[in-house]
Amino acid sequence: MAKFSDQSTSEVGDWYKTKNVFITGATGFLGQTLIERIATVTPAYKIYLLLRSKDGKNIKERLEAVLKSPIFDRLRNTNSEWLANISAIEGDIFEDELGLSEPDQQTLIKDCNVVFHCAANVKFNQTLKCAVTTNTLGTKRTLQLAKRMNNLDAFIHVSTAYCQCESKVLEEISYPAPHDPDKIIDMVSWLDQDILTTITPKLLGKLPNTYAYSKALSEQLVADYGKLFPIGLTRPSMVSPAWKNPIPGWTDNMNGPTGISVGIGRGAIRSIYCKENYLADIVPVDICANALIALAWRIGITRPSEVYICNITESGNNPITWGETLNAATKYRYEYAFVENMWYSGCVLQSSLMLHKLYVILFHLIPAYVIDALLSLIGRKPILVKIQKRISFILNQIAYYATKEWIFKNDNFMKIDQWLSPHDRNILYIDNSSLNWENYLRLNLLGVRQYCWKKDPATIPYARKVVKSLYYLDRMMKFLMYFFILWILWKYSSTIL
Repeated sequence: MAKFSDQSTSEVGDWYKTKNVFITGATGFLGQTLIERIATVTPAYKIYLLLRSKDGKNIKERLEAVLKSPIFDRLRNTNSEWLANISAIEGDIFEDELGLSEPDQQTLIKDCNVVFHCAANVKFNQTLKCAVTTNTLGTKRTLQLAKRMNNLDAFIHVSTAYCQCESKVLEEISYPAPHDPDKIIDMVSWLDQDILTTITPKLLGKLPNTYAYSKALSEQLVADYGKLFPIGLTRPSMVSPAWKNPIPGWTDNMNGPTGISVGIGRGAIRSIYCKENYLADIVPVDICANALIALAWRIGITRPSEVYICNITESGNNPITWGETLNAATKYRYEYAFVENMWYSGCVLQSSLMLHKLYVILFHLIPAYVIDALLSLIGRKPILVKIQKRISFILNQIAYYATKEWIFKNDNFMKIDQWLSPHDRNILYIDNSSLNWENYLRLNLLGVRQYCWKKDPATIPYARKVVKSLYYLDRMMKFLMYFFILWILWKYSSTIL
């Protein structure tokens, strides 16, 4: 095996040197970060990634594409030969036994020591069948494989802090599932989709979406298997772009507050229903990955007799509000300007649902219908109404989280920091007390621009000119609108009186 940097002062690194790791969801945001963190600071003996052929690419091509990501630049420059220790295994969580061939199953059963189950569909608008099949049944299949592993030291499951939303205080304990997960898995496998759509609201109860529901079911399965082998169950809150590593501001998606911030910055979102002073529980993806790595080590050496649960949450250690989070996009709209803006950025955070709905009608829907009508007249395809409907769905989902506050107990999570040696605490940092939120949010916008929108920083000067032009256009349109209103009032003032 290729040698890495000296890990003699790292207890965690020494432990991983002899471990073979299996990761599901390796191509996802957290999965990629986890690979980079393991490979860089606690290099395992070998890493197996569960991959499936997709979009005309086989697993070898998909693995090559993942390892070409900018987040692996440092590893390629300092120790490129170690990348040979990362192998792709053909499989799919949608299939029985994860779709693994018999030889691959035997390899994992014989050699695997650590499992990180990160695979999940995080979309809020997925059908019940899709959510349960991916998140719950996928978890069950991974647990069934892990049960057969001869040398398993730790199984780490990634859940979410928002799977028990009916509880204002989320403890680091196992909660009973809203329904029997096995019965729900069986039900969605044969019941007609129309019937499933009808009964979904009844099944969800107070949970906001099928994602949270399927994760709550999955936790029950994980708790049941906790008596059979060492398991750590983690509940991250809103996972956001990287703080320090692999690259400050790096992200590969626009989920959650990040996507909303982009919508604000591009002028597509003019109003958001939220409580500005409520805390937004945001956790950078590198803190989350570090916690998973350290927890697997701890689970492996202590081998608890039941599932160990930790909420990977900010929990007021270094708080930031929804107002501070979302207003950053407007604040830095010029510094990190987007080229493809729909209008000049200007978003109002509304604490009144009625005012928010009025703003949506006036500044989202009416302009969309007007512009789509003009597009139709000139023979172009109307698209803005469709976009605004999609934005409205996202805003409604975000509003659920941005108008409520939960108390996340995270004592078990904070204990991880106490377990680590000074050296490991430095490389597997989970303490966010020194995180400068303003600088972090600025880097997030740059990261989205560069890594999601694939825009070179060299285009920023041109983008600023676009923003400046939109500013003057916005002011001119507002002037004309106010002038028109005053003219109407003057012209018909006698009639009105």
